Amino acid sequence: MATKLIAVSKPKATPSVLPAARPPRDSVIDALPVQDQVLLTKLLTEPADYVDHPDFVNPAIEQKLFGGPARLVHRAATRFMESADSITDAVAAGERVPALSYAQEGHLFERFNYSRHQVAGILAKSNGKKLTAASTRRLLAWGRRVLTTRSVIVRLNMPLVLAMAKRTRLTNIDFNEMISEGNMALLRSVEKFDCSRGYKFSTYSCRAILKAFSRVAMRASRYRGQFPMEFDPAMERSDYIEKQREGVEEDCVGELKDILLDNRAGLTDVERTVIRERFALGRTETGERPAPKTLEQVGYVIGVTKERVRQIQNNALKKIRLTLEEEYLAA
Repeated sequence: MATKLIAVSKPKATPSVLPAARPPRDSVIDALPVQDQVLLTKLLTEPADYVDHPDFVNPAIEQKLFGGPARLVHRAATRFMESADSITDAVAAGERVPALSYAQEGHLFERFNYSRHQVAGILAKSNGKKLTAASTRRLLAWGRRVLTTRSVIVRLNMPLVLAMAKRTRLTNIDFNEMISEGNMALLRSVEKFDCSRGYKFSTYSCRAILKAFSRVAMRASRYRGQFPMEFDPAMERSDYIEKQREGVEEDCVGELKDILLDNRAGLTDVERTVIRERFALGRTETGERPAPKTLEQVGYVIGVTKERVRQIQNNALKKIRLTLEEEYLAA
């Protein structure tokens, strides 16, 4: 007996469509908490897309995913009554959660996409019209379920980004930048993952994270091609003061030479000899600059002790400094 094959089409992500519903009356918005007002703006301005799933047409889908039909906490509330969920509660409490099985992961993604499906349905029903107060409350309740479920999925898979960043050995790439790009890729993967295709989320998201790391490396390579040197804050400072100081020093040296040449400091012959020999001023007969002499060597030349040479040197330097201050620095 021949077996008849039935072709089953794969669920596809819905195209991104901007919401066409209009905001509710101002009185409805003003009655909402600030957090709900921010969430409402987000839901009315961002594309209302989701990944479809065959189970969404099942009448008992809400019982399967949330433990019961969607009922508001009270008539004016903007959130549903939630039944206990071990994974969500453990993540909210900051507890360590073991790796999820395929069924557990699929359950989370079904909850996530069904909540987005409901958001898109409410917005589609109010196409071109203002949201009623009741529709606004249900829209916010489903939107809150979207954010809660997405937060659980992301927090469970963030260690994957860190592990792949450590395994990917990219030199000269900032590790924090890699983590940031990997987290953004993880968020995009959550939005697009289809759990009905039969593989785990980590298989799908790993490729997206690696591509994000590759983009970081390419961007860094282009930047390094334009700016081959690393940024050095010290190079950003102005060198005006240093150049001005160098100019003053050069002028002082020139003025000092003139003072010694013209003997404007009133040095005695012995003092001039000590200064000339100690600091190797002038030239030798061959035109070379002589080497400076020690106190003992200068004392041997003029016939005094080295201590006396030190006294004569200090006295001469004092005269030169006073002359330089009066004639040049004071001006």
